[in-house]
Amino acid sequence: MAEMVKFAKMNGLGNKILVVDMRGRTTSVTPEAAIALNAHPETRFDQIMAVHDPCAEGTNAWIDILNSDGSKAQACGNGMRCVVQALATETGRKTFCFQTVAGTLSAEENKDGTVSVDMGRPVFEWNLIPLAQQVFNTSCVELQIDSINALPLHSASVMSMGNPHAIFWIPSDPLSFDIERLGPLLENHPIFPEKANITFAQVMSDTSLRIRTWERGAGLTLACGSAACAAAVSAARTGRTGRVVTIDVVSAPTRDGLVVEWQDDDHVVMTGPAEWEWEGRLDPQTGGFIRDEYVRRCARGSAQ
Repeated sequence: MAEMVKFAKMNGLGNKILVVDMRGRTTSVTPEAAIALNAHPETRFDQIMAVHDPCAEGTNAWIDILNSDGSKAQACGNGMRCVVQALATETGRKTFCFQTVAGTLSAEENKDGTVSVDMGRPVFEWNLIPLAQQVFNTSCVELQIDSINALPLHSASVMSMGNPHAIFWIPSDPLSFDIERLGPLLENHPIFPEKANITFAQVMSDTSLRIRTWERGAGLTLACGSAACAAAVSAARTGRTGRVVTIDVVSAPTRDGLVVEWQDDDHVVMTGPAEWEWEGRLDPQTGGFIRDEYVRRCARGSAQ
């Protein structure tokens, strides 16, 4: 068994996150470990945020992101908030700069305990999202799937927030649509060569949206930060809202929402909570784990 590393079970608006401390090590969390951890009810997750030593000057860490199926993810806004809260608690720092596959992201823990993450600039060019064919207007892309042609889901606002997103505008509550059936069909549509995150969005006002998301590589999730950002930007881009919106995540209605601002400099800043659940140690090669309270109970027993 490889050396056990520290990890924290956290969530961002219900988005299940494992923050794994890989600093000081040259190895990574393996896809096999991710799959094993997701198979256990105590460690089931949407994304793993593996915190590595920084690779670039001026950054605090390199963040490697894995989905629950073991595949790599380029961005995870809710996971970034969890990383910030974990590192702020450990170090006392309030501001951070992280390097990811999607680029460099800055983040800050606010006085009220919420965390703001600069998710960077949205990408609208069809070949950079990417799409499999040229599309001149990615704010309204026609998608045809025979089994859903009877539903109002034929066109989507498509963009990248470090990972590809398709936002479907719907007239009623997102909970009224069978996303567990429709999500996999749309995620794997041929126009998305790298698959896509699928979000059903309802406009509530010019300052608020309700969304529900099917994440590529993770499936139905209680919340998805990059999808919230994509929905907010797409709503403003198509004239449905202004550039600052509150996102109501209908899968987690008892929780506070996200505030997303598409700033004048084109950067997208997301602000919301993160929640610590419990901590432990895990084997990054196999996914074997142990909760710290169990370790403490064993230590007390051996001391008696």
